Amino acid sequence: MAQSSKIKAISSIHIENQKDSVKLNKEITSFSHHLALEYRPAWVIPSSMYNNELYINPFNKFEQSGHLKYAFSLPKASLGNLVFPNTQQGIGFSIYDFGNAQEIGTPIVAYLFQRSQITIVSPRFSLDYEWNFGISTGWKPFDLDNNPNNVTVGSKVNAFISLGTSLNWKLANRISLFGGMDFTHFSNGNTKYPNAGVNLLGGKIGVVYDVSKTEIQSQDDAVLQRPKFTRHVSYDLVAFGSWRRKGVDFLDQHVASPHQYPVVGAYFAPMFNWGYRLRTGFSVDAIYDGSANVYTEDYIVGTEQQFFKPEWNQQVALGLSARVDYVMPLFTINLGIGTQAFHKGKDLKGTYQALSLKIRATKNSFFNIGYSFKDFHEPNYLMFGIGYLFNNKTPQLLIN
Repeated sequence: MAQSSKIKAISSIHIENQKDSVKLNKEITSFSHHLALEYRPAWVIPSSMYNNELYINPFNKFEQSGHLKYAFSLPKASLGNLVFPNTQQGIGFSIYDFGNAQEIGTPIVAYLFQRSQITIVSPRFSLDYEWNFGISTGWKPFDLDNNPNNVTVGSKVNAFISLGTSLNWKLANRISLFGGMDFTHFSNGNTKYPNAGVNLLGGKIGVVYDVSKTEIQSQDDAVLQRPKFTRHVSYDLVAFGSWRRKGVDFLDQHVASPHQYPVVGAYFAPMFNWGYRLRTGFSVDAIYDGSANVYTEDYIVGTEQQFFKPEWNQQVALGLSARVDYVMPLFTINLGIGTQAFHKGKDLKGTYQALSLKIRATKNSFFNIGYSFKDFHEPNYLMFGIGYLFNNKTPQLLIN
């Protein structure tokens, strides 16, 4: 009788061909929920702007920030938990103190994040990674009359990107402590000028508490058969748009154009799916950049300097790029490196790089938020778009 009760308490999932028969108990079909508090002190990496003695650096050498985060994990009795164990994703809020609120401001950040395990060091210790991607506000931007020293930040709103590793110590069933290092970058993606960006390198320490209502159970409480992954080719179709500002070459200097220029693009990418986590392939990329090859001419000092747009065929291009997807339960990170195969004008020469976050909306559709660089160092433009995944044969990660 006792043995029979024990069997009923264990979840079993049997996958037969394309049909799933599921018998689950409530405790292991529920999402788990986590709250975290975190403190990050960091060194402010100096900008090359301040190598010029004409500028006074308003940034102190060090800054600090406090973070409050909520995350959830997929149910223990799900395929997603088997493929991505010890993985949490959620939203975070933070406030940054640069020690000079008058010239820099006190930025407040809201961001998406994911934390997952790299390797298990011991039964209670693991090495984890975490990335953050979000938006910040509360900056005091450059103003020639009222804030002339802050030549790094040109807008009140800036994108926020952070990547770090940490050592996680499971102190008790519901409480974990962690400490590590991370790199942080703030930028407005060339939507305003100037845009030198703010870079931070520092440490972090914090605590995570499991606030789930269900009883904390072992991974062994779920008996789950992992289906064999069918390797296949899928196809990404993504369309995006944004706007940007431009520094135009004039007498060997960059002169900020007062205009905003539209950017519209799309790409089609056949991708080979190697497994649940990795896709590789190539893409055909089309772009219209309204700032490409904009130029200015000599003008009379004291009059307004004029900026001119070239013919439309000097602002469109068709390129080829190599693509890599790192796939996670709700998010996918996409990296692309390519070059323009068909273009006119010097601004579209060279290579381009793309870093994007795909946020799953349905099994096959997603939102795309990304950033483009030129020749690995020059900021290009932001990318806000939507995408669709054709011929997606990856099994559903959430079985219910």
